[in-house]
Amino acid sequence: MNKIIFATNNADKFKEIQEIMGDLGMDVISMAEAGIMLDIEESGQTFMENASLKARAVHALAPPGSLVLADDSGLVIDYLNGEPGIFSARYMGGQTPYSVKNQNLIDRLEGVPDEERGARFVCAIAALLPDATLLSCEGVMEGRMAHAPSGENGFGYDPIFYLPEYGMTSAALPSEKKNQISHRAQALHGMKRMLAEFLEGR
Repeated sequence: MNKIIFATNNADKFKEIQEIMGDLGMDVISMAEAGIMLDIEESGQTFMENASLKARAVHALAPPGSLVLADDSGLVIDYLNGEPGIFSARYMGGQTPYSVKNQNLIDRLEGVPDEERGARFVCAIAALLPDATLLSCEGVMEGRMAHAPSGENGFGYDPIFYLPEYGMTSAALPSEKKNQISHRAQALHGMKRMLAEFLEGR
């Protein structure tokens, strides 16, 4: 076993994952590279439930002895009662451009003061080991909603997620910094430590 199959078809997300997991000593490949074409229904009630569903679905189709990773992540906005939450990817329809989704959220927060614009990105990572043992880890990045999109170095909701301590949105952060502090980075670094222990114990 020298490969990790990551259950995603999102090219931007996969690029981040490869950058963060690259020093684990195993190749990280996509579902497509593993020959797995699957549209997984995200029917869980939490980010972790959805991540686990994805990992199990891909593991069931993967070659014997495979190690499968999956994530579920999204934006949680306090003023909007947690929206879009676990429906972040499907908010306003899965094919709707994020530029439209982002503007819709900005419009819904029109006039809301900064102190009420609290939000966070959440990422849950699930790993299914070759023996079907499930490992899990979660990361959270706190911030607030911006008043207008800004930044070109991100994807999804990054342009409207403002980080007060850095004075910019997560889409304006350099990739190196984002891969240290983002919700996905936190979860992946935690999972990387768990997998390193597993690999040492083989």
